Amino acid sequence: MELRPRILVIACNYCGYAGADLAGTMRLQYPANALIMRVPCGGRISPAMILEALRSGYDGVLLAICHPQDCHFMKGSELCTRRFRLLEHLLKSLGINGRIRLEYISAAEGEKLARVVSDMVKQLATQEKPRVKFVQYKYCLLYTSDAADELD
Repeated sequence: MELRPRILVIACNYCGYAGADLAGTMRLQYPANALIMRVPCGGRISPAMILEALRSGYDGVLLAICHPQDCHFMKGSELCTRRFRLLEHLLKSLGINGRIRLEYISAAEGEKLARVVSDMVKQLATQEKPRVKFVQYKYCLLYTSDAADELD
């Protein structure tokens, strides 16, 4: 049985989501197991949203945001990029690699969005699911399955 990873695409309204709309208008093919969620700006994407998506069973999260110089809210793209780099570092330290991805996609880059989603699905299909147990205690904390077993 072929593994079909589920991906959450969090797209900013003015660029990422418009790029997804363009991909649909151009009838470009990309995997149907990618759910697109629109946010007003990439700066509104918090690490907690990404962690909640992974906890909820998504295999990967793609952030489709404006190019830094084209952000409609001036600094939203930069803020999202800084948060992403910190979360990426945290997840790598826990042994969760390649599950989140940030791409700058403008409203005119529907082909790029379709290609990136397809590439991410192919990449996740070859990886095995990480053995991580998500524990909620005041703040969202992550433990590897071995450490989490010690807490029970």
